[in-house]
Order: sequence, then structure tokens, then C-alpha cells
Amino acid sequence: MEWMVWTAPTALVFAGLGALLCVMAVWAKVSPPVARRGFLRIETDRGDRLYIGLISAAVVLAGWIAVTDLSMWLALGCALLVAVVIGIWG
Repeated sequence: MEWMVWTAPTALVFAGLGALLCVMAVWAKVSPPVARRGFLRIETDRGDRLYIGLISAAVVLAGWIAVTDLSMWLALGCALLVAVVIGIWG
């Protein structure tokens, strides 16, 4: 990844996202997703909830940076919690 001049954390995030998408593609092939309604009040399958969860986590992280100087580790925990809650019950 040296040609991109990325830092190691940035490369890990994008490698993790790529791995997550590959896992979701294999999971969809093995067990096709079924749309259902959760607390989001729209019909979503697990891919939709993953996308909404990732966008929501990004909003939490950006909002955290905008309004507080607390640790980013705490922000990461909150963002992951939001993504997991949307993924499971969304």
C-alpha cells in the first residue's frame, strides 16, 4: 500500500471494509438475504442494514470530532455499538 501513501490505520480500515464486503457476498451466496422490518420502519435485508450501519457509524465519528475532545476510542466504541444495533435490530 506504499504507492497510496496511506498510514497503516487507514490501510487497515479499507482492508477491513473489503474483507467485510467479501464475507457478506459469500454469506449472501450461501444463505440469500431476506427483507424484514425492524425499528428503522423500512424493509431492509442484511446488506441494507450493513450500509446504513456503516454510514451511521461515520456520522457518529464525525459528530464526535465536531462536538467533543474526548478520546476517539470512546467514539469508536459508540460508532461500533450503533452499527451493531442497526445490524441486529434495524
